[in-house]
Amino acid sequence: MSIWGRIGEFLSRVSTSAISSVAEMTEAVRTVFAGDAELRRRVAFSVAMIALSAKMAKADGVVTQDEIRAFREIFEVPPEEARNVARLYDLARADVAGFEAYAERMAKLCGSGHRNCAMLEDIIDGLFHIAKADGMLHERECGFLRRVAEIFRIEDEHFQTILARHLDLGQADPYVVLGIERGRPFEDVRKHYRKLAANNHPDRLIARGLPEEFIKIATTRMAAINAAYALIERTAQAA
Repeated sequence: MSIWGRIGEFLSRVSTSAISSVAEMTEAVRTVFAGDAELRRRVAFSVAMIALSAKMAKADGVVTQDEIRAFREIFEVPPEEARNVARLYDLARADVAGFEAYAERMAKLCGSGHRNCAMLEDIIDGLFHIAKADGMLHERECGFLRRVAEIFRIEDEHFQTILARHLDLGQADPYVVLGIERGRPFEDVRKHYRKLAANNHPDRLIARGLPEEFIKIATTRMAAINAAYALIERTAQAA
């Protein structure tokens, strides 16, 4: 069963009318899926991600159709499950709690030593996709993303690498996109690129607990990494 089917199953077993926040919803997930730690983690991750996406879409003061479409592209929600996801999305938008509360709950999914946790980087990538859906990254959205990264304990240098992946290569430094210092021998760049490609393969993301429905995040990331490497390679060959 897909993660969306699991969420639908979960919603059928709890009374959402008695739940006023996604924080309470996340706690309900722990109770309903108490006997399956891995499934509980996947559902809790998905519920929290929906909530943070809803908060992200409001960061510039208005939720646009572009942002809603970008959300659907990342999550690829089947039509028969759209209503359940919309219920959670609307609950998060109406919830008065700040986005920091959601980010902190998501950080806990990676345990106490979650600095630069790969799964949290996946979340940031997804949020960037939504933020730039209307053709620009607004100042409020950038501040939102930087604050979430701080809560996730993603170091600033690492955050700049994630940011660069979401800029047009005419603006972004391809070395920053790859997270490697400019001036390194091309063979070092090639080895680093191959390591990035292996670490960001969809199978690797699934193995670390990311629901299969989130793999579009990895596809978008690899496209940026491949483009940056190709640019560096062309420059090296022309030298």
